[in-house]
Amino acid sequence: MATMKLRARLKNGITEVKALIIHPMETGRRLDDAGNTVPAHFIQQITLARNGQTVLEAQWGTGISKDPYLTFRLRDGAAGDRIELRWVDNLGATDTIESAVEAG
Repeated sequence: MATMKLRARLKNGITEVKALIIHPMETGRRLDDAGNTVPAHFIQQITLARNGQTVLEAQWGTGISKDPYLTFRLRDGAAGDRIELRWVDNLGATDTIESAVEAG
């Protein structure tokens, strides 16, 4: 199963990027059914690049919900631009997805 879905569409000179990231985003404060603390497991850093140039960097923590959805807009894009989204979590796991901007 994929851990991310990414879509980027260009409309009226604005590129709208939407991403769904499948991740547990555990705070480290929740208890399981046996009463044991579930260890923290959350995304710490998100990086988005357009054609290899970083356009967004975010530091996340335990305040972000499970399976986060991210959407934002960029100016000065073109159909066919390459959008790459990468995350790193507190356990060192990482994932990357890439998509081309679609004309809208």
